[in-house]
Amino acid sequence: MTHGNARIWHASDDLVARYAEGSLPEPDAWSLEKHLEGCAGCAAQVSQAVRSTTAGAVLAQVRGAVLEAAPTVRQPLARTPPATPALPRLARLLWAAGPAVRGAWLPAVLLVAVGATALGYGGGFPGARALLLAIAPVVPVAGVALSYGPHADPLHEVVAATPAGGLRLALTRTAAVLAVSLPLLTLTGLLLPASGAPTAAAWLLPGLALTLATLVLASFAGCRTAAGVTAGGWLCAVLAPVPAAPGGEATARLAEQLSRCLDGAGAQGAWAAAAALSAVLLAARRPAYDRPIRR
Repeated sequence: MTHGNARIWHASDDLVARYAEGSLPEPDAWSLEKHLEGCAGCAAQVSQAVRSTTAGAVLAQVRGAVLEAAPTVRQPLARTPPATPALPRLARLLWAAGPAVRGAWLPAVLLVAVGATALGYGGGFPGARALLLAIAPVVPVAGVALSYGPHADPLHEVVAATPAGGLRLALTRTAAVLAVSLPLLTLTGLLLPASGAPTAAAWLLPGLALTLATLVLASFAGCRTAAGVTAGGWLCAVLAPVPAAPGGEATARLAEQLSRCLDGAGAQGAWAAAAALSAVLLAARRPAYDRPIRR
């Protein structure tokens, strides 16, 4: 950055090039974008640099589509002034929440909750809570896998290079997934008969730890691969003894294995430590989210 005096500065060619490539650190990107709000010269320089990148063609197409649709959008909004501020906020909220909350994932979570309730009461299945506790920790993991990455955003490469993208966007969408799945599945567990299974809230710390571990692994291998590793590892751990159970003891064996994994201060303390360690590792891996995450 070239400083004219203590209050006036202009972006250097190197700064503009790094911003256009998406390699500028987030604090510097925020500072530059704030400067561009009041400096037409630097704004024109940045605009020209971005247009010369691969993303420039994509941005030009998006801009053209928005401008083409603008007259159609403005006319109905002009007739309904009170709705004008709400629509952009709703659109931003839905975009930030991510495809997992907007798409098929939310009905899938509801299906898990309704299915467990139907098994417990309509089907008379005594191990409904145990089965729910075995599946519940992988539900938010699946939501995270569906929320972030090239498969979730057509413009993922562009978004990941902006200050609003990267880890911040991944955490926003993860929070949306957890805000839906945690209370819904925990409430469902409370409504089901215990039948020797752990308490309905026993899966919360494991679910949080597995979700954070997925975000850490995603910085190396992509969201879907990371989700497959963490969810698969959990399911193998809790379901491994079940096939070897004789006769109708599969439900009891599952409840016993879940008790080993979830019950007691030792198990919950281990999951809390795993969640804290994953959070620390995720903070250390934050720069990896400044680049597009692989599938």
